[in-house]
Amino acid sequence: MLPFNPVQLSYIIILWFGIAFVNDTNAQKLQGWDTNTDKSLIDLGELKQGGPPKDGIPSIDDPKFVSISDASSWISNQEPVISVAYEDEARAYPLQILIWHEIVNDKIGGDPLLVTFCPLCYSALVFDRTVDREVLEFGVSGFLRHSDLVMFDRKTETLWQQFIGKAIVGDYVGTTLNQLPKSNYLVCSIPRKLSRWESVIS
Repeated sequence: MLPFNPVQLSYIIILWFGIAFVNDTNAQKLQGWDTNTDKSLIDLGELKQGGPPKDGIPSIDDPKFVSISDASSWISNQEPVISVAYEDEARAYPLQILIWHEIVNDKIGGDPLLVTFCPLCYSALVFDRTVDREVLEFGVSGFLRHSDLVMFDRKTETLWQQFIGKAIVGDYVGTTLNQLPKSNYLVCSIPRKLSRWESVIS
């Protein structure tokens, strides 16, 4: 006598094929990636395609800057910017630029920093991009998780959740980037006490 009646057996078969289909679909999401999917804090099904593919939204990896006064020809006093001040250097990252790039790999005071902006959830965060004493470069993965930007590092293609700065899939899984202080200003309210303010242009 069979341990399952025909109806139960049919449900089991349907469930098995459903699980196999989901697993196959999830695996296809990272097809062409070098991400180590054996290490993951999440179900890969939580990754949603945001539209553009990997690097379809280009990060700024060699940023160019001009003074705030020189930028006044194209940036208004009511323009929102992310600002980072470090020792005697200060940088402004206008949202009108970040909305097209989402990530800036920069250095300030000789220290590597990662400026990030997710237009969908309007979260702006700055991190130290040093991991295990190595400076990483980050890009836009094209994935979203909980409507938030998912970044990747170009060394291991580990996926990182922007909102928490944490590696969620890949070799660095569980590692959290050190978040750095930043401020959100309108251009007209940027403090002028530091000797030099610069605005990123590309």
